[in-house]
Amino acid sequence: MSVYASNSVVSQQQLQQQAAAAAAAQQQQAQQQQQQQQQQAQQQQAQQAQQQQVQQQQAQQQQAQQAQQQQQQQQQQQQQQQQRQQHKKRLNELLDAVKQEFDFAFNEASSFKQVKEDYDLKYNQQTAEMQQIRQTVYELEMAHRKIKEAYEEEILRLKTELETRDRQQQQIQQVQQQQAQAQAQAHAQAQAQAQAQQQQQLAKQNGVEQRPQQGTLPQQQQQQPLVFGGYQPPPIQQLQQPLQPLAPPAAGAAPVGTGSTVPQPPATASGTSAASPAAGVATPALQPGATPAAAAATPTIPAAAGTPQLNVAQPVKSSPGGVTAGSPNAANAATSTAVVSTNSSPNQEGDEESKSNEIEFSTPLQIIDKSQYIAYPNEKALHVKEIPPFLTDLDVNNAAEGFKKKNNDYYVLYNPAFKKDLDVELIHSLDHSSVVCCVRFSKNGELIATGCNKTTQVYNVKTGERIARLIDDNTSNSSDVKEDAADSNGNSTNASSNGTSNEVANTSANGDLYIRSVCFSPDGKLLATGAEDKLIRIWDLQTKRIIKILRGHEQDIYSLDFFPDGNRLVSGSGDRTVRIWDLRSSQCSLTLSIEDGVTTVAVSPDGMKIAAGSLDRTVRVWDSTTGFLVDRLDSGNENGNGHDDSVYSVAFSTSGRQIASGSLDRTVKLWNLLKLDDGASSTASKRSSCAVTYIGHKDFVLSVCSTPNNEYILSGSKDRGVIFWDQKSGNPLLMLQGHRNSVISVAVALNSEGKEGIFATGSGDCTARIWRWSRKD
Repeated sequence: MSVYASNSVVSQQQLQQQAAAAAAAQQQQAQQQQQQQQQQAQQQQAQQAQQQQVQQQQAQQQQAQQAQQQQQQQQQQQQQQQQRQQHKKRLNELLDAVKQEFDFAFNEASSFKQVKEDYDLKYNQQTAEMQQIRQTVYELEMAHRKIKEAYEEEILRLKTELETRDRQQQQIQQVQQQQAQAQAQAHAQAQAQAQAQQQQQLAKQNGVEQRPQQGTLPQQQQQQPLVFGGYQPPPIQQLQQPLQPLAPPAAGAAPVGTGSTVPQPPATASGTSAASPAAGVATPALQPGATPAAAAATPTIPAAAGTPQLNVAQPVKSSPGGVTAGSPNAANAATSTAVVSTNSSPNQEGDEESKSNEIEFSTPLQIIDKSQYIAYPNEKALHVKEIPPFLTDLDVNNAAEGFKKKNNDYYVLYNPAFKKDLDVELIHSLDHSSVVCCVRFSKNGELIATGCNKTTQVYNVKTGERIARLIDDNTSNSSDVKEDAADSNGNSTNASSNGTSNEVANTSANGDLYIRSVCFSPDGKLLATGAEDKLIRIWDLQTKRIIKILRGHEQDIYSLDFFPDGNRLVSGSGDRTVRIWDLRSSQCSLTLSIEDGVTTVAVSPDGMKIAAGSLDRTVRVWDSTTGFLVDRLDSGNENGNGHDDSVYSVAFSTSGRQIASGSLDRTVKLWNLLKLDDGASSTASKRSSCAVTYIGHKDFVLSVCSTPNNEYILSGSKDRGVIFWDQKSGNPLLMLQGHRNSVISVAVALNSEGKEGIFATGSGDCTARIWRWSRKD
């Protein structure tokens, strides 16, 4: 226990010692920490003092820098002020220099302006002089042409008068000869009859019956016919035509046999009738048993002007009765022979002979000579050519089999020299209340407009349905314009002006007012119409109302055409002017004057050129921008193959490099145009030329157009037909007869492409028709 107690005491002491040591250690640590803290505080104080010193130094430096900056700023300000002063001084110097330069340039510009004005004045004067010279030359040409025509007419009249006098003298001589011959024949027949009677009396006295003598003249003279020479036989085609009626005998002339007389000769080339001196002169009647006496000589009639005389009498077959059988008279004074013959009563042999002649003449027509139906390359531009035979006779019954197509409403004649690659069929027939003066398609080919008396009508090409009937209330009333009922839905399609126009038409409400021209705008939203009241009306097709009226023309408006941009319109009028209208301002921007009335106008596809046809047989081409005359298409070209009569229709090709023109001289011509830059400086030695002349119509050509691919040209004529022409060769491919009156207008839809297309015709038979043409491979 004591050991344990001592050990515990020792341990307690140790613990106390350890605790005291620990406390001492803690005190030391605390002292050390305090010392450290004091050191740190001293260090912090030192650092703060240092920082304060640094801050003071920085502040001093900043103050020094600020002072320096202030000094620099002051220096900069001083420099800037100096620079400003220098710049101001320099600017003033530059401004003074610019002012001097400007004054100098202004003076030069003024002098240049004065020079330009002088040049412009001289240029205008020279241009006016050139135009005056051109006008004078043209007037001289026209005067020369008129004088030449007057001289030619006078020469022709005098020549005709001389020929007529010579013919009359020859006829008088021939009549006298024939009268003497007739008297001699009558005297010879009287003597023969007296001798026969004496012989009969002697025979009766002797008791013997004796027949009268059969003749007293040689057999050669008995068989000799009376022939009027001077004409060549007509061609087969003319012989197939019905024979002309024979002329009645003259008063007091004795009949021959059954009363056969002399046929009248044909008219001469000048239009006067060359009456036969023997017309109505007949041989005395034959007594029973008597022998007719032949003429002692064969009288002749002089040939027509320019035809050589043919004095050789052609043989004529004799009839059984001893008199000659009748022969056909001449059908053409320039190329035929008139034969005077006597004819006995009709008999079977004569009928059979006439039938055999008909077969003989008709059979060769089945053998087709293709050379007569085509135009040769070296002749395609000639103005005078033969009409292909299939166009000379438009009777479908006389056309060659296999080269015609007949329908109830129309028929087509094909050129036998070519394959029947083209076909034409009727799509719609649009009836109108008056003559259809014009037809025109919209650019997209979906609509067609027609113009007639006081009304313009718009149809859907595909269905043929009328979608608008445009009438200006100021020029029409209900009494003279038929209300053509309603459309298929029962809604009236009539439209009129919106009342904004107070224009009073020159034509009275009860008179006629024909719409001569219609034209769609390129976007198809507007329709322009030109009429006899000198006004151009612009219709909005959506509202069917007039939105503009263009005034300025002094005569009827015959033709209209839009420019490609749709902002301008060109018009042609009988007042001898072509006018270009700005539709934005409704004002005339350019007026082009010529010497005669304008019948037709057209704008080139690029809008750079304007073409116009007129009554003076000329097609003029202008620059649409400057108004300068670029070219004249007439007989003044190097080949002299222009039109011989008024030009009634012109149309540009799709390329704008060619123009087709139709004229009252019955021809269509295709002209190759010069470039615009060349045409502006063209001279008499450098003019556009006629490339092709299309001949086939038998009457006035009133309208022409070209297919979009420039393959065909279509022409409508007063002969009621439409001809499809091959544009390059000039050959007629087919003739369409689809109207009962003149074809006044022809138009082709511009969307016609490839092997088929649509075209329309307007006619004097009060109908417009829409057709489809197609080409076979």
